[in-house]
Amino acid sequence: MNQLSIKQTKQIYWASGIVSICGIIFEVLFGALGSYILGDGVKQYTLTISLFLTGMGLGAYISEKVGRKLIAYFIGIEYAVAAIGGLSSFLMFGITAYLPSGSDALFLYGVIVTIGTLTGLELPILIRKANEIGVTINKSTARVLFSDYAGGLVGGILFAFWLRPYFGLVKTAFLVGLINLAVAFWILFIFKQELRRIRLKAVIGGLIAVILVWGLFFGEEAAFMFEQKIYRDPIIYSQNTEYQKIVMTKEQGDLRLYLNGNLQFSSVDEYRYHETLVHPVMAMVQKPRDVLILGGGDGLAAREVLKYPFVKQIDLVDLDPEMTRLGQHNDLLTQLNHQSLNNDKVTVFNQDGYEYLDNHSDMYDAVFIDLPDPEDTSLSKLYSKSFYKLVKQHLKPGGAIIVQSTSPVFATKVYWTINKTVESAGFKTENLHVDIPSFGNWGFVIGRRKPVNIDQVRLRNVDMRYLNNDTLHAMDTFGKDIDANVRQNGEKVKWQPNTLQHPIIIEMYQKAWLYY
Repeated sequence: MNQLSIKQTKQIYWASGIVSICGIIFEVLFGALGSYILGDGVKQYTLTISLFLTGMGLGAYISEKVGRKLIAYFIGIEYAVAAIGGLSSFLMFGITAYLPSGSDALFLYGVIVTIGTLTGLELPILIRKANEIGVTINKSTARVLFSDYAGGLVGGILFAFWLRPYFGLVKTAFLVGLINLAVAFWILFIFKQELRRIRLKAVIGGLIAVILVWGLFFGEEAAFMFEQKIYRDPIIYSQNTEYQKIVMTKEQGDLRLYLNGNLQFSSVDEYRYHETLVHPVMAMVQKPRDVLILGGGDGLAAREVLKYPFVKQIDLVDLDPEMTRLGQHNDLLTQLNHQSLNNDKVTVFNQDGYEYLDNHSDMYDAVFIDLPDPEDTSLSKLYSKSFYKLVKQHLKPGGAIIVQSTSPVFATKVYWTINKTVESAGFKTENLHVDIPSFGNWGFVIGRRKPVNIDQVRLRNVDMRYLNNDTLHAMDTFGKDIDANVRQNGEKVKWQPNTLQHPIIIEMYQKAWLYY
């Protein structure tokens, strides 16, 4: 080969590595986008990988139909990836905000297959071009595939640790689209001697570049307006963290917190939830001194626990450091939680709850499990028999736990499955539910080593806005249509525990909330 051919071959290898980085970033970005907007992260990532690989297979098949003009085809493919992939997140938010339910899923899955197909076209074309230049087919295939696989690793790491946390989903899509476009311009320049209509190709690329640069600098603001349509009240805070999307809204004194689009509390009525979560257990345990809160990064459960002067230590375990940082430093949130996370009695651990219990030996008088609902695999683990057994190992004799257990009205099967799972870990249980206007009817499961009778519990004399003894003693009464004896097809349901090996609660939860 002459020097020009050697140079062109090297450019092909570099191009294959870069476009593979972009391809894997788009793939995981689509999974994250589906998880945030459509919910159920495991399902969305599974569908994304499956559809993307199917598209790649389709693209590889179509590549057989490409005859000559390989470089011209490659440039066109990169233009298409840049435009479609770059605009994908931006348009997804717009479709979610303005089009009927289901349109966003249809759009996202269509984009995944399209980008997968274009990605599947890239490598065969580059391999054939390297072979056309003079590299043997074995060598060209091996080297292009090496660049592709190595680029995939780099792309995954970049997205997880840099792009998603610092750029978010919208800017990342525009930025990666610009990189695809830059590769197209680069190849256009390197192979300009064998291309026709170079000026037209450059003009088309320039128009795409203008759109993507606009999107990089201004698209997030426009997408923010789209996202605002998803929420009832004006957004005052929005952040993509390593683990989730945190949004706070505020309207006429009502502060609301959302995680991945799911409402966590409304300041108008959160006291009903947190008083029910905390005070029954604090009343049934003899002066609890050592307390564990799993979840509760907003500091509202800790606020209620701190009303008891005999409490000496509160360990609060929340996975996301950005959530607890918000609970410690955001003025609106610290006003609501009374600076609870800055109290000397409170120690914050940013760890997975399962991991924390597995690696610590501390014992507690009371454990408050204030975690998000079990909508995916990672959360289902924290509603498993193994997890509650681990909790029991950290509970002192005479201690008690309470688990927020979703709505017994909207998700009856889920609620009683959680109850059965707590029982299977060796606890005697008591069941409570309370009406919370912003949520609806919400349930809790109390667990102790000895039987629990809520009618014998007398609340301690601390400040409460909602709860009193009469209210508490009525909370264990469930209607016939939502109690543990509820029937399905005329037969009483036999409840089974949720386990790590058989996470039955996930599908149950998804079906329960499908129409709410």
